[in-house]
Amino acid sequence: MTPPLRLLSSMATRAWLADILPAYQGRPGSPVHAESVGGVDAARRVRSGEPVDLVFLASDAIEALVAEGHLRDGSVVPVVRSEVSLAVGPGSALALPSSEAALRQAVLDAPSLGYSTGPSGTQLLKLFERWGIVGELGTRLVQAPPGVPVARLLAEGTVALGFQQTSELIHTPGVRVLGPLPDACAITTVFSAAVGVSCGQPEVAAGFLQWLASEETAASKRVQGLAPA
Repeated sequence: MTPPLRLLSSMATRAWLADILPAYQGRPGSPVHAESVGGVDAARRVRSGEPVDLVFLASDAIEALVAEGHLRDGSVVPVVRSEVSLAVGPGSALALPSSEAALRQAVLDAPSLGYSTGPSGTQLLKLFERWGIVGELGTRLVQAPPGVPVARLLAEGTVALGFQQTSELIHTPGVRVLGPLPDACAITTVFSAAVGVSCGQPEVAAGFLQWLASEETAASKRVQGLAPA
């Protein structure tokens, strides 16, 4: 029996992979076993030499792993685009701010804010730095531990406002996703996949990545808060 391909992904694509993989498993070729963890942890595991066939992370992380020799050069396939949304927990009446200035004020007014260790968190901090408010926010900024969704912090009442990839916010009961950030400060991340250098079935793996990026999977991406890349 052909061994399954091992796919390591970030949490942003976990729900989509769980939704879409059953449609692939009956096709000719190797089955795929997917594991989703925090993106920082996934990159660390790949760098440590853990044998994986496929890696699916934010594009800048994928390109870095290719440059470092952990993923096959020329195998990178952009798969999805993911927007960062603003969300609130139970009982909040906040509406989506309609402008960058209104969002900045909502951030300043919030008693606590949750953000992730992934690319959305990095870009959010850059936005706060551009606004010149990082020092003013201080301890009100709460970073979710790797692998822990910001939605959990919102649902538990640990934070009042949360920022993360839409796909990581939409499935948690009690969490209300207000929507993507205003256009002037929108944060969008492209997630790409590539074949590991230790993969014993590179052609099969490459074919799977082409399927992930195909029109056949586009509708399921939208259902899970993502968009085709």
